[in-house]
Amino acid sequence: MQKVHRKQKDEDVKKVAELVAKLNQYRHEYYNKAKPSVPDALYDHLFDELQKLEKKTGIILSNSPTQTVGFIPVSKLEKVRHPLPLLSLDKTKQTEELLQMAGKAPALLMLKLDGLTIKLVYENGHLVEASTRGDGDIGEVITHNIPAFYNVPTRIPRKGRLVITGEGLIHKDDFEEMKSRILGKADKEVCNARNLASGSIRLLNPADCKERHVYFYAFNILEGMEDFGKIADSRGRLLEAAGELGFAICPFTFLPEHVTLREIEDRIGCLKVLAEDGQIPIDGMVFRYDSLSYSKRCGRTGHHYKDGIAFKFEDDTFETVFRSIEWEPGRSGEIAPVAVFDTVEIDGCFVSRASLHNLSFIRDLELFPGCRVLVSKRNMIIPHIEENLDRGHYKKNMIPEACPCCGKPTRIFSRAGDKGKLVETLHCDNPDCSSQILHKFIHFAEKKAMDISGISEATIEKFMEMGFLKTFRDFYHLDRYKDEIVQMEGFGEKSYQKIIGSVEKSRNTTFTRYVVAMDIPMIGRTAGRILERHFQGDLQEFTKAAVNRFDFTSLPGVGETMCRNIWEWFHDGRNLKLWKTLQEEVHFKKMEDITMAKKNNSAKDSPFAGCTIVVTGKLENFTRNTIHEKLKSIGATAGSSVTKKTDYLICGEKPGSKLAKAKELGVPVLTEQEFLDRIPA
Repeated sequence: MQKVHRKQKDEDVKKVAELVAKLNQYRHEYYNKAKPSVPDALYDHLFDELQKLEKKTGIILSNSPTQTVGFIPVSKLEKVRHPLPLLSLDKTKQTEELLQMAGKAPALLMLKLDGLTIKLVYENGHLVEASTRGDGDIGEVITHNIPAFYNVPTRIPRKGRLVITGEGLIHKDDFEEMKSRILGKADKEVCNARNLASGSIRLLNPADCKERHVYFYAFNILEGMEDFGKIADSRGRLLEAAGELGFAICPFTFLPEHVTLREIEDRIGCLKVLAEDGQIPIDGMVFRYDSLSYSKRCGRTGHHYKDGIAFKFEDDTFETVFRSIEWEPGRSGEIAPVAVFDTVEIDGCFVSRASLHNLSFIRDLELFPGCRVLVSKRNMIIPHIEENLDRGHYKKNMIPEACPCCGKPTRIFSRAGDKGKLVETLHCDNPDCSSQILHKFIHFAEKKAMDISGISEATIEKFMEMGFLKTFRDFYHLDRYKDEIVQMEGFGEKSYQKIIGSVEKSRNTTFTRYVVAMDIPMIGRTAGRILERHFQGDLQEFTKAAVNRFDFTSLPGVGETMCRNIWEWFHDGRNLKLWKTLQEEVHFKKMEDITMAKKNNSAKDSPFAGCTIVVTGKLENFTRNTIHEKLKSIGATAGSSVTKKTDYLICGEKPGSKLAKAKELGVPVLTEQEFLDRIPA
């Protein structure tokens, strides 16, 4: 009997939405087109039927013709603080991550709607407040615009408090129609449906919002369904119950705990078709655990909930106008090209610059000032120019013939890139170029190198201009210029003491930090640790090996290019002099006895002893430094890149290209938890 009653209620709710849509279509034909398609008697009959159903169900939609909407503009959007922060979800582009999470508990897979997140608050069945997500803590009040939405219930048959979140959006077909009819094709403020929805929802005048065809799809219940939760510990059932109250629900599907990767990919495909058929704008999928109690146990960070993840499709692109190239000489002499374009908003960030990589990339894109380009944030992090929409007018004169810093002639260097393709880069060969020297000093003081934490890049540049820093050794004799430093603008005794304290602290360093500080091409912290381990932290032994062209490729994680770089660096007299004289200024901490790992039970019993292990992505229990220390303690070697010599890859959140490389080479991949489960406690 209960099932029959529920089925009838579902049909009534559905009938309300159908009648609202049908009557609004008839009203449009009558008032706007002056071409009514039905007689007045039929319209009146359907109107009466709608009124009866609204009274029966208690549901009244915001665009119901039974309501007289009084559009009252507001002068300025008020701010509201969310008692429960509206956090986002972490993101991925790997379906494998969805599979890993799905293996822990049953979940929901739903459309990732591409609009603006909205929170609705109901008290005793009446809508009392609507607001945007904002920054998660503070949003903007948009209650005045809710009557202009096409499907938000303004009254629901439920007592008490209900707080529901969802997405305000504009369907793709509506957007295409409005682009030409209302907005005009030249309007660059709204180059996609998401931008138009975001702007429309936040309009001050509801009458203007009404013209934008904004819809709302619910995807989460924050408060007010506790009694239902006691009956069914299910997010999906909770959303279905919200659907019975008249809300349009974001389409979703259930994922069982033992779902396969193929099944996940099939479900994604089905949901994409559903979105396409419904003209619903999406930019991915959302994975969230179905069990509300399990979700709560997952916890959260300050940025996102940990009970789910957003699966992004290919990086979204945004059209803008390319203006110029800025050329930035680096510490190696290579002059990096950086694109400057009209500011565009991507994933909530304003972007106006992106790396152009090299000359070949610029030529391939046929860039010229004023051309329209498509910009993305690759892997949701790095700004990138994807395409030039106005090819055919490439300007070769954009490449400078002189270094923008020192004015010396530039040189184009050619090398073979991937698949034998020629890659050209621009270089300044002047070793006295101030930009190169500045970047070398900045690198020397960085945390991963000598770690002179109390001195900023701006301070280093200022000290170089004053003549205080000419060589790396000068860092350790800044006390000579105390009087001048304390008198400089923005400095004083306190600033001076902070700098000197950091410099003195950096005198106690390690083999690895010292090697990194020397800036040998491609020799970073991972390679430095490999060298430190092999040479037992003995700088003299390492120096002798480098000068005598020791075959460093015999060490795990060291390739031919890195080996050649070490040889060439130590066969430059200036480098060798710097290497030796700077050692007089510092004291080297004793390397942890490498045999300790063999004496340690954890290393003795470790299945990873003697293995080369590479780590990719963000780990929950380790920083990059601490995981490398952990690997060392169990007798393993931390590799810097995935090769045939790699024994395992530990994969954390947001893995990079190393994961694909590992799969290509057949290298075993471990999750962080799988790694922890295998090592001795």
